[in-house]
Amino acid sequence: MNTKIKSQPTIFVIFGGTGDLNARKLAPALYNLYLEGWLPEQFALIGTGRSKLTDKEFEKRMRKDIDEFSRSGKTKDDKWEGFGPHIHYYPADVQNADTYQIFVDHIKELEDEWKAPANVIYYLAVAPNFFPVIAENLAKAGLTADADRARIVIEKPFGHDLESAKELNKLLNGIFQDKQLYLIDHYLGKETVQNIMAFRFANAIMEPLWNRNAIEHVQISVTEQLGVGDRLGYYDGSGALRDMIQNHLLQLLCTIAMEPPTNFTAEEVRNRKVDVLRAMRRFTPETVRDNTVRGQYGPGWIEGKQVPGYREEAEQQGVNPQSNTETFAAIKFFVDNWRWQGVPFYLRTGKRLHRSASVITIQFKDVPHFIFPAETAETRRQNRLVINIQPEMSIRLQVQAKRPGVDLVLNTVDMVFDYKGTYVAQAPEAYETLLLDVMLGDQTLFMRGDQVEEAWDLVMPILNSWENRISQNFPNYSADSWGPEAAEALVAKDGYHWFTIPLETKK
Repeated sequence: MNTKIKSQPTIFVIFGGTGDLNARKLAPALYNLYLEGWLPEQFALIGTGRSKLTDKEFEKRMRKDIDEFSRSGKTKDDKWEGFGPHIHYYPADVQNADTYQIFVDHIKELEDEWKAPANVIYYLAVAPNFFPVIAENLAKAGLTADADRARIVIEKPFGHDLESAKELNKLLNGIFQDKQLYLIDHYLGKETVQNIMAFRFANAIMEPLWNRNAIEHVQISVTEQLGVGDRLGYYDGSGALRDMIQNHLLQLLCTIAMEPPTNFTAEEVRNRKVDVLRAMRRFTPETVRDNTVRGQYGPGWIEGKQVPGYREEAEQQGVNPQSNTETFAAIKFFVDNWRWQGVPFYLRTGKRLHRSASVITIQFKDVPHFIFPAETAETRRQNRLVINIQPEMSIRLQVQAKRPGVDLVLNTVDMVFDYKGTYVAQAPEAYETLLLDVMLGDQTLFMRGDQVEEAWDLVMPILNSWENRISQNFPNYSADSWGPEAAEALVAKDGYHWFTIPLETKK
């Protein structure tokens, strides 16, 4: 048990307390942290939103959400009796500076009751257009002045493009010190993503192979079987590139490609990630055409059910039925430094694809001289390291071995680190890890403002090219496929193919 946490009173103020993010992620995460003893004895959860609710009504709503979405299952009365009384709610107009006096008074009341100052975490689980006004009003109310105790958590999207990201960074940096800012990307809190650094830097056998001398190419795939659904209003102004690649997938790439940090401090780790983004090759209008593919799903069948195409969904929800928004993106990146020069990083993401999975595949170069007869290796493949993030959590090193029998036949076998088979304890959800780190004041798994700006700078030529050039072939892939044919051609022209994990890693 961390005594620093247990002895430090903590107040969570959740803007957007009645919203979907709190219901599905934040409330279950905080409750699970409570169940496992990670919350201090003196804590409070203050929700705020436009709905007119009492404390008891909000507590009842939170319990219902936790019962539905928590990994620990339905709440038990004896446990809830210890958790529920810490929940409070205030209806508030976040754009009205006067309403913030509510939080000033309630925080003071709690600190007087506890006879100790509290860490106060302001979580902005609201639409991005409210980020600036909430930050400014917190400052006007004097709620951000204590840089050692006041912290603010900003959800994605952080800006809509490079210029808006710079503006938001400038505003936040004018109000908060860097140690107060937590720019959250929940992918960095996933257990397997965190294990990438442990796997690389805690094992002497890996780092000598982690470069262009041994690695042929890297693939990062985050595929979704679901469509856009009720997020279409937001998604149509975003698209796959903004929604997934600019943040989640580039963060995974940075974790794979970063140089070894000199220590495990937040600043050192984040410095190395920024180095990767700065080293990545920038796009020109010509290279955008050669190294990127976009797509939009049409109608099809998913698990025996007919599903509409994106444009049909758009028309039903009052969005432009000729929308140019991409629901699929595949991009070839290069990191121009000594470690990775010439090694392509292929990133793809999309909706309404054949399977939902988040997988990183590192393909090693072939042996320099194959000594065995050709007939021994019908199923032979190059060595791969397969890092499954979800739904399976595992790390698999695929190597060649002799198949049992009198004949010499080579076969691919997996050396597997499987979470389910290795550990009895259930892995925490990403938001549990990240909320705990905010409480601890540990920014290692959070993005920094300059890192966000570098990511935007990298993708802006692609965004500009796609937005200025209407796609004439949308929709160009059907539901339950692996995306547009051009995505396969993107890797095929380099002599590769997309790995359709997790099918290949099934036992």
